[in-house]
Amino acid sequence: MNQIVLWTSVVAGMIAAARWLRVAQREHYGVGRASRFARRWWLLDRNNRVLAFAAAAGVVLSGTFWWAPAITAFAVAVGPQGLDIRGRSSPLAWTRRLVTVAATLAVLWFVLVGVGLLAGLAEPVVSVLLFGMPLWVDVSLAILAPLEALLSRRWVHRAQQRLDHIDPVRVAVTGSYGKTTIKGYLRQLVEGSRSVVATPASFNNTAGICRSVNEHLVPGTEVFIAEMGTFGTGEIAAMTRWVRPSVSILASIGPVHLERFGSLDRIVAAKAEIFATSRTAILNIDAYGLRAEADRLAASGLRIIRCSTQDPAADVTVLPADANGDGTATTSGSGSGSRSDAPVAGYDVSINEAAVSRRITLFGREIAVGPLGGAAPANVACAVAAASVLGVSDADIASRLGDLPTPDHRRTAARSPAGVMVIDDTYNSNPAGARAALSMLANTDAGRRVVVTPGMVELGRSQAHENRRLGEQAAQIADDVIIVGRTNRTALLGGAAGWDQAAAKRATRGRNMRNLIHDRTDDSATVRCMADLESAVNWVRANLGSGDAVLYENDLPDHYP
Repeated sequence: MNQIVLWTSVVAGMIAAARWLRVAQREHYGVGRASRFARRWWLLDRNNRVLAFAAAAGVVLSGTFWWAPAITAFAVAVGPQGLDIRGRSSPLAWTRRLVTVAATLAVLWFVLVGVGLLAGLAEPVVSVLLFGMPLWVDVSLAILAPLEALLSRRWVHRAQQRLDHIDPVRVAVTGSYGKTTIKGYLRQLVEGSRSVVATPASFNNTAGICRSVNEHLVPGTEVFIAEMGTFGTGEIAAMTRWVRPSVSILASIGPVHLERFGSLDRIVAAKAEIFATSRTAILNIDAYGLRAEADRLAASGLRIIRCSTQDPAADVTVLPADANGDGTATTSGSGSGSRSDAPVAGYDVSINEAAVSRRITLFGREIAVGPLGGAAPANVACAVAAASVLGVSDADIASRLGDLPTPDHRRTAARSPAGVMVIDDTYNSNPAGARAALSMLANTDAGRRVVVTPGMVELGRSQAHENRRLGEQAAQIADDVIIVGRTNRTALLGGAAGWDQAAAKRATRGRNMRNLIHDRTDDSATVRCMADLESAVNWVRANLGSGDAVLYENDLPDHYP
């Protein structure tokens, strides 16, 4: 093989490897994720498709022409355009695990190139390795999966020993969304009566729970609250085997990570693994599939506590104080006097949920009546149920409801030095949370309202529909809608501008793409498209002033287009 072509290919391979290793790291080292993102990026726009075609052409020609791998090397070194090697919001971090993956990838390359040289097929092998870099990253991850599982056992064993030695009551919380919020609510309700340790932030996998136990659980801890998340079946079951919670909460089911699961029923099954060791199961029976799941668990002998914001017959209810017998409110709230007062796509954003008076009942006992502020009623119901199981009195629960915390970046509101009300919902990526955030914006007294969003991801086949719906809702509430990035641009633009998919695609194609896409009308917003969040923030700072409001709805890491 020509030495210049060989070393050119080596340099290009190192660049491509760094690019796709960063994607793998941001996707939690999930096998297959780098390849999935590669398809998105290479097919994103005309420039990247041309580069992909050039890379593929180099692969095809490499069997005939010695210089062909250089074409592939050039294409993978400069593309996909837009996917940075270092990253802006999520830079590459050379952790122990990433170094191990990179070393495995290098060995794999060395072996395959060696085989190619011996077989006289060096050029085709090198070309395939270059263009298929995301695939080889995934292969490396698959090879290392058993080793990573073995290495994690040491930390799991240490954490399990510490849990067994201190022996707190163990509470596990899961759901498609609301996990971190409920964990914070429950900690607030309980820690005035018992000593509590909870997993911090969104530490909700095996590594995060192990770290929380090994670093934060101290003798005398009476209650340990573990948030548990999952990207697939079996993950929560593995955590419950060593955490062994006696009280478990399943709070919500939605299309979050639907891309990975395939169906809502599979999400229910994966989340329900949390009850494997439980004696008490707390479920929000308003959520998809959870009423039936509660009945199934009850038949197995578990103690079931059913929570609801709709069913007055549930064990724990958080209903409007003026609710009818069927749980529906007799009156609705009022908005702030703008065009956002109208119902949007079946969701009445004119109701100011923060001001609605709620009656909280626990096994038929009324324990509190009043508004919950920004607290989500379903999350409150689940936290109240768990606090009661942990022995907190009705009076103590009621007295602490007014101080429920708001997790960072989840509908938190603050006024900027310029007087702009900033609603930060950047950690939310589900349709229910987005609607709640839009309702909050609609009920904010503001002269000008702006929504900044890249849309929602991992919603499977419903992603385009949900983002189109988000764009439609945002345009009816806000004066300006700023679409960030390209992942959901077509769907958001179609909804916000009222265009069909074909028209939205035409508007975002090549020379047709403009910063100002669709001017405001009486019943719709001005729609703008920005390349990244930084550009959107700069626009907000330049154009909004005192008395205005902006909602930042979700934020995608920059390995997304």
